[in-house]
Amino acid sequence: MRPIPVLYLASYTLSLLGNSIAAVVFPLIVLQLTGSLLSTGILVAATALPAFLAGLFAGVVIDRVNRRTSSVVADLISAASIAALPIVDLITGLDLGWFILFGILGAFGDVPGMTAREAMLPAIMRHSTLTAERLIGLRESLAALVIIIGPAAAGTLMVLFEGSTVLWITAATSLAAALLTLLIPRSVGAHLPAPQRGEQVAPAGLSVWAQLLAGWRVLFQSNRALRAVTLLSLAMVAVLTALQGMLLPAHFAFINQPGLLGFVLTAIAAGTIVGGGLYAVFGARGRRRGWFVVGLVGTVAGIGVVAVLPVLPVLFGGAFLFGLSSGLFSSLIGVLMLEGIPEQMRGRIMGTQNSLMMIAAPIGMVTVALAGEQFGLRAAGIGVAAVWLLAACAALIEPALRSLETTAPAPAPAAEKEGTLVVEEP
Repeated sequence: MRPIPVLYLASYTLSLLGNSIAAVVFPLIVLQLTGSLLSTGILVAATALPAFLAGLFAGVVIDRVNRRTSSVVADLISAASIAALPIVDLITGLDLGWFILFGILGAFGDVPGMTAREAMLPAIMRHSTLTAERLIGLRESLAALVIIIGPAAAGTLMVLFEGSTVLWITAATSLAAALLTLLIPRSVGAHLPAPQRGEQVAPAGLSVWAQLLAGWRVLFQSNRALRAVTLLSLAMVAVLTALQGMLLPAHFAFINQPGLLGFVLTAIAAGTIVGGGLYAVFGARGRRRGWFVVGLVGTVAGIGVVAVLPVLPVLFGGAFLFGLSSGLFSSLIGVLMLEGIPEQMRGRIMGTQNSLMMIAAPIGMVTVALAGEQFGLRAAGIGVAAVWLLAACAALIEPALRSLETTAPAPAPAAEKEGTLVVEEP
């Protein structure tokens, strides 16, 4: 494998690892400082809106400047916002207000950094011998591995070291991600000099709002396949966070076996590693529609098993099946996004997608919490499974998703073709 994709995957993994550790460490430190669960909730709520807005508007910036530079700056912002906390602790001591302040500042690094790194994917692929299926399959497997390692590492670090030391270590992962990205040639992050595949690009002189709206039009109006894939991804995020973040934790807490939660989540992550690996190796073979159907049907079956909260061996099996199918499905979706998003608008569109996913996640968790309180956990789980079943059925009958094969670059602007991922901006 050439060095550029290796550097890209390594920086992606380190950045994701830092975010994974921070997601566990921040609430624990705030809880230690305040002794209040409400304070943790306030921290999450206070940083949600800035993260959403940062993701939206950073996409316009990413479409204007070098994407490698955008990724490096975003990781440096994330590292600085975390490293500032132990410095403040040495000078004045920490309280909830400092965590909220630097959590908001960090939001301007996390989602924009994710968007910039995703926007570089086509260039990384052009500078490597990897197919899109292999590159994205490897990325999905690494992300699943981080899901296992990150929380475990955070818990271990909190046992071995003081909170300030753990924050320094967390900041170091984002800094290392930035340094690895710097090793990628700057030319890799440069924008292509001309529109690709029949795209029409909004003039650079348009206002930020106009360019942002142009991205929304491409995402939700111009291309039915891209819109369908985006909505399906949002549904998956809502369902997945509802299961992992609310339904399963509440279930194991109620049966007084909270330690088993980690094993079930590990089963999901292990299945995702296998699924992503399988797609990396075999994804380029066969028709994409077949992979799409297998992934969707497998996730429906896996969620259906997990959602009814069966006996533990069956729950483990359902969790692994869901992870396996999710690895296949998510990898394919990543390839479709890679091909379907216009190169010159990649930052805006992916920034919008990432911001919407940040909203979908808490919506799923809150909905399950309310349904579980009113009707019981099993009924709430069945509701989650029903939502995903409806989303999967809608995707299977969507005409734009009946043919997902790669289309050849068009020599001139072409109208959007039903059932393909050819994109033309209005």
